[in-house]
Amino acid sequence: MEKATFGAGCFWGVEEAFRSVPGVVNTAVGYEGGSFPDPSYQDVCSDQTGHAEVVQVEFDPGRVSFRALLKVFWENHDPTTLNRQGPDVGTQYRSVIFFHSAEQEREALASLQERAASGDYKRPIVTQIVAAAPFYRAEEYHQRYLAKSGQKHCHLPG
Repeated sequence: MEKATFGAGCFWGVEEAFRSVPGVVNTAVGYEGGSFPDPSYQDVCSDQTGHAEVVQVEFDPGRVSFRALLKVFWENHDPTTLNRQGPDVGTQYRSVIFFHSAEQEREALASLQERAASGDYKRPIVTQIVAAAPFYRAEEYHQRYLAKSGQKHCHLPG
């Protein structure tokens, strides 16, 4: 099994997008990329810890490639909005790929370049690609939140 970690806005919807991918064996939502040890949701929402809301994906590379997971990442958020997805604003909602190996870094950078050259976006992509940092699992009530509440996606106002 391998791990991949993505931040693309509110982690509830991001987790749901990856849970349905064949070859994904587990997901967990949490916080990564900040300087504050073992943050709570309230800490992260203060926009003072530097953490992003992320989903950590455990996957079977024999069934699904990291490249396929990158496709899910790109197609499920707007990578051109800095520190924002829909009505959610703050650094915790940034677009970020935390790579776990040199190969993941290469593939993430290549996929970013392909997306930037695609002409699909009117603004520049602001997605960060950085080495995996300590992952702090979010509180249990956040895990599989949409599935527990019978929802398929976040209902964003507006």
